Amino acid sequence: MVHYVDGTKPHGELTLRTLAMPSDANAAGDIFGGWVMAQMDLACGIRAAERAKGRVVTAAVKEMAFAKPMKIGDTLCIYSHIAHVGRTSMVLKVEAWAQRYLSDLMEKVTDADFVMVALDKGGKPTPVPPEG
Repeated sequence: MVHYVDGTKPHGELTLRTLAMPSDANAAGDIFGGWVMAQMDLACGIRAAERAKGRVVTAAVKEMAFAKPMKIGDTLCIYSHIAHVGRTSMVLKVEAWAQRYLSDLMEKVTDADFVMVALDKGGKPTPVPPEG
């Protein structure tokens, strides 16, 4: 059974899980923030492409601050949900959580809003289709 630090739980759906490896870390064993952000971007691409039923790109990432470090061996769990759909863009709320190595402890590492834009086959913004 997983235990969440401070009793807080992730918001959104689990979109991506991956293992933090030594090649993703600095000499002190802390995982690079850019690696965490890249995994969050990858998760957004998955979720937004499903909603747009096609190609999407990242247009913006709103403020991101790291509350806890990731360490080698931790499992990074990315949760996402679509907070807003505009004409050609979507805002996704994304949370990164660390399941600590060989434990059932989960800690929130960071969160951010990602703005994703739907593109047509020619690479131009295109309307996000209605749900359904």
